[in-house]
Amino acid sequence: MTPPLFLLDPLPVGDTLVLVGDEGRHAARVKRLGVGEPLLVGDGRGTVASCAVAEVLPDGLRCSVLERRVEGVPRPRLVVVQALPKGERAELAVEVLTELGVDEIVPWAAARSVVQWHGPRGEKAREKWQRTAAEAAKQSRRAWVPTVAPLASTADVAHRGAALLVLHEAAAVPLAGLPLPDADELAIVVGPEGGVSDDELRAFEAAGATAVRLGEPVLRTSTAGAAALAVLSARLGRWA
Repeated sequence: MTPPLFLLDPLPVGDTLVLVGDEGRHAARVKRLGVGEPLLVGDGRGTVASCAVAEVLPDGLRCSVLERRVEGVPRPRLVVVQALPKGERAELAVEVLTELGVDEIVPWAAARSVVQWHGPRGEKAREKWQRTAAEAAKQSRRAWVPTVAPLASTADVAHRGAALLVLHEAAAVPLAGLPLPDADELAIVVGPEGGVSDDELRAFEAAGATAVRLGEPVLRTSTAGAAALAVLSARLGRWA
């Protein structure tokens, strides 16, 4: 079984490191790691150290660093522009997108989104998405923790500069057969439960976006992005 991953940023240089705080307490008290047991410690920005527990401390672990690896920034970056889902479906979307390899999640205030982020409440919601992404990255042993961007408007998304692929049930072009553009960033736009509005679709297409479909089933907003991400990951060789 793959050793558990814990986050420590910045990741210290040298042959030893001390894991304390919430991560250290979780490793020592919940995971109950003992001397000699393996673990991974990453900074969430591409560097992961393979370690062994050297000493169990009252609130954490002292670890011997056995090896370090650095994972570069993938190209193209895979971004999911996610319309705000309701309730627990938001956390589900963030969790599954992270596990499947998304590089950035952009919360989108779509016209038909029931949920609205305003002021401090919106910032708390974004922070919760970021914590969910970090936990999912640890579970899936990812070297990179996806970034959760600030809330974006339709105009923000349209002018992002990425190659935009808008999921739309009426689109004629299947994502599985679309010739992928040579771009540094591919952004999948996922609408809310009520769908992408005609005005939004026109705004995206005016910015060069392509409307694509996944298949016959109409997926929920919390799962459509994950399905599209899986298709692109396979086509780009990320899962080779």
